[in-house]
Amino acid sequence: MSTKTDTTDEPGATADQGGDLGIAGSQLSTAPKEDVSLPSLGPTGWVRWFWRQLTSMRVALLLLFLLSIGAIPGSLIPQTSIDPVKVDAFKAKHETLGEVYDKLGMFHVYSSVWFSAIYLLLFISLIGCIVPRAWQFIGQLRGRPPAAPRRLTRLPAYTTWHTEAAPEEVLAAAERMLKKRRFRVRRVGTAVASEKGYLREAGNLLFHVALIVMLVAFAVGGLWKSEGGKLITEGDGFSNSLTQYDDFSSGPFFDTDTMEPFGFTMDSFDATYERTGPQKGTPRTFRANITYFTGADGTQHKKSIEVNTPLDIAGNKVYLLSHGYAPVVTVKDGRGKVVYHGAVPFLPQDPKNFTSSGVVKVPGAQTKDGERNQLGFQALFVPTFGGKNSGSMFSQFPAPDFPVLSVNAWHGDLGLDSGLPQNVYQLDTKRLKQYKDASGDIFKKMLLPKDRATQMLGHTGAKLTPQEIDAESTMKLPGDQGSITFDGIKTWASFKITHQPGNGLALTGAVCALLGLAGSLFIQRRRVWVRAERSDANVANGANGENGPTVVEMAGLGRSESARVAEELAALAAELTPSAPLAAAPSPDEPDDSAPSAEDPTEPTDSADPADPSEGARA
Repeated sequence: MSTKTDTTDEPGATADQGGDLGIAGSQLSTAPKEDVSLPSLGPTGWVRWFWRQLTSMRVALLLLFLLSIGAIPGSLIPQTSIDPVKVDAFKAKHETLGEVYDKLGMFHVYSSVWFSAIYLLLFISLIGCIVPRAWQFIGQLRGRPPAAPRRLTRLPAYTTWHTEAAPEEVLAAAERMLKKRRFRVRRVGTAVASEKGYLREAGNLLFHVALIVMLVAFAVGGLWKSEGGKLITEGDGFSNSLTQYDDFSSGPFFDTDTMEPFGFTMDSFDATYERTGPQKGTPRTFRANITYFTGADGTQHKKSIEVNTPLDIAGNKVYLLSHGYAPVVTVKDGRGKVVYHGAVPFLPQDPKNFTSSGVVKVPGAQTKDGERNQLGFQALFVPTFGGKNSGSMFSQFPAPDFPVLSVNAWHGDLGLDSGLPQNVYQLDTKRLKQYKDASGDIFKKMLLPKDRATQMLGHTGAKLTPQEIDAESTMKLPGDQGSITFDGIKTWASFKITHQPGNGLALTGAVCALLGLAGSLFIQRRRVWVRAERSDANVANGANGENGPTVVEMAGLGRSESARVAEELAALAAELTPSAPLAAAPSPDEPDDSAPSAEDPTEPTDSADPADPSEGARA
């Protein structure tokens, strides 16, 4: 048995398999033939040329690369659709660069003209690339393996041997063997033609179709999405209506009238931290315990939301983003009337130990004489106060072990009647005067929670005395103009409610893309031919041609040169050998009929079967 696993030394044999092998070397790819004859001049020629370039795979890959590059500014530069406040701050800080970014659409990348153009061109390119490939692949599935070339020695993988078995027996055994190996088989004359690996092109098409599905999913998600944020204090709730959101953004096709009816109330918030060792203060549990309802019937359900465990309600996802503390205060004016009572969310300034700042605005306060006297309080809250000897007002631990509220007061005009929007977490002091004590110093005080003041003074970690911190929980303003009382502490949590209709479609496309890519990478399209004929040497010597040895030839061809084709051919030959055992070696005087004859024509003779569509050998 002789085996050949590399290409022939004849010039041009490997470079043009389609020319040497004819239809045997065709149809191994669904790439369309570039046989378009463009006019030398005229708009028609330019349009056809542009369409050919746009629908080529290299341009599709280039557009995909440009799309990924174009998405980078959307991640690094503040976006108007996400945080317009940050965009305004960026423009104020970088005036020149901000103008350039604004003209280039960097503050709204995903809705900019240039990003939309890349997106649409990629969409068109993929469709134009896939459609002709799909039709050609369907034609190949309906076709049959092409007949064997006359000179199998030209193929990259080749083997031959002599056997005493009859040609018909060899071909029948080869046909059974190839069918067992799941080849598509047909017999043509004295040869068996087979083909395998159609899933490679199917995987290639699936990959590109999946890319289109993902693009459609992203478009659907961008056009019909909605996203909003809500800060909720313990005991408060939320319902899915536009007025309930603290901030809200949506796609251009989102209809607020179609918002699903649901809502929830935050019953409590659980937070635990590591208290000892090098990981002291590290969060261990963040959990919001809520009661939610869906639909018009309002049936209530209990659920817990954690940072990486969102709640799925009526096609919307509710994410837990962050949490903080909300001191509960009571404010009385100069008349002794309660003009404010409630929990005020404070924003953490120290994300590790939750030192937080906030303001309390009381527009309805009056003096004891009944004159208008709006009050404003600036405060700093620390969950665990280290004492005056610690040298810092910053919190020492994130849990509320020794909560202290440091307050200073202002009075006058808060500016709420001007009609201009104000930040609820900042105090505009332009029209306000700060309270001062008898010595002219700023009037401020540190307060303990009303229901825990005595307990806090006995805290073993602080070692404070009533002389070091006022044990009272109330700060009385000078001139009997009012007071503020620190009643207790609640916890707040911020939630993000998102509606992303294209997520399921995008996930399906991503999974199909991975499956298609795996198929196109690991499955090889290949063909195998088996030819069995009586030795011509017996006929030439006057022997009985029907009883002489049979020459068995096997050859393989893959879409791309690979050692796997030769290895598979060797395995097939070994499996066929028991049905076509090697004959005795020919005598030295007997010519080797397996060698190519000088009289054989160099041109291959391929099947002219009209059921085999030819597409060229271009991969």
